[in-house]
Amino acid sequence: SCVSLCVPHQLKSDQDYGNGLVKYVLSGEGAGSIFVIDENNGDLHATRRLDREEKAFYILRATVVNKQTGQKLEPETEFTVKLHDINDNEPKFSKEVYTGSVPERSDIGTSVIQVTATDADDSMYGSSAKLVYSISQGHPYFSVDPNTGVIRTALGPGNMDREQREHYQMVIDAKDMAGQRGGLTGTTIVNITLTDVNDNPPRIHEFRVPESAKSGTPVGRIVATDRDIGKNAEMYFTIVSGDGMDMFDISTDKETQEGVITPLDFEKKPSYTVEIQVQNTQVDPRFWSPASKDMATVRIGVDDVDEPPLFDRASYVMEVKEDAAVGVAVGSVSAMDPDGARSKVKYSIDRRTDMDRLFNVHPGNGSVFLLKGLDREETAWHNVSVIATEFSKSRQKVQQLVVQIASALQISASTISPGKLFMLLRV
Repeated sequence: SCVSLCVPHQLKSDQDYGNGLVKYVLSGEGAGSIFVIDENNGDLHATRRLDREEKAFYILRATVVNKQTGQKLEPETEFTVKLHDINDNEPKFSKEVYTGSVPERSDIGTSVIQVTATDADDSMYGSSAKLVYSISQGHPYFSVDPNTGVIRTALGPGNMDREQREHYQMVIDAKDMAGQRGGLTGTTIVNITLTDVNDNPPRIHEFRVPESAKSGTPVGRIVATDRDIGKNAEMYFTIVSGDGMDMFDISTDKETQEGVITPLDFEKKPSYTVEIQVQNTQVDPRFWSPASKDMATVRIGVDDVDEPPLFDRASYVMEVKEDAAVGVAVGSVSAMDPDGARSKVKYSIDRRTDMDRLFNVHPGNGSVFLLKGLDREETAWHNVSVIATEFSKSRQKVQQLVVQIASALQISASTISPGKLFMLLRV
């Protein structure tokens, strides 16, 4: 701001008759440096431009003395030099960036945050410090009060959905001179986040489980989506009906919010149907409706897990006479597909246990018979492995058991691996 003394002001004494006998003397704030006085005629000057925002006024004193004697001709006079303001300062906001939040789906006119700017110019003189707030970027979602700087929502609840858009950025202007043309402008950035309300129900998806699932062990997870966040997205699952209602239990994984299904009393069926309900643990009554909980008919498909054939005994003991003719039946073995009647079983001899090819087994009925004559004095016992294989499978799924063939019936053996029998033959 420039002081009005940019143009000379004159101090005049009643004792100055214009005869050159008086002298003007200046003292006080800035005398001799900022302000100087012409000692002959009392003209007062400012030596440089002055800033009202730095110092608004100066207190000076002037005296008139006799040039020859130095005697005061009248009492010292004190006066104040006030600086008149000009609009040379733009408004400044208290923050470069403001951060605010408001719940999603708020009503129009909901207060979000207030921004504040100040102007260093003189608020008592003219309109240099009279500010008006406006939005330069951020329409049409929010409005700002031109006088107070309070930012409010400008759109209705249906247009302020956090799940559609969560973050907004605005640029707010503060203009002095009451917003008139020629005023100076300051700006700030306002970041606004929509906070979550519980306005979305969870949604359920489907899945499959293996038939080999054991009771009490998790067999699958149902994922339900909730576009809310935090506690508003917490949910719990219940099985409310269906033929699998007594077969399965469901609980909520607190970390993932997934429904964890475990079998209670698992029976062999190709599929089960359960009616599963999911809803939030905490419900906002403002947004509750029948749609706030989701019901879904979930088909739990049971995937077949192929298992190897099982023999009907843990071991076999067979007896054959030394002079038995070739082709005589020694005994029989029997195995079945544990998956049911879906696949027939065929039998074979593991030739690594019958290198002399003394025995064979009927592939269809499991009857074991002689291929060659036997000599008891040479070998009294024969250990032979029988393999059971599913017809419909390209690779064997077998269980190994011990089969003993001796002169007297004995039962003693141990299981050694799936699908194969050792037969111990005594001649």
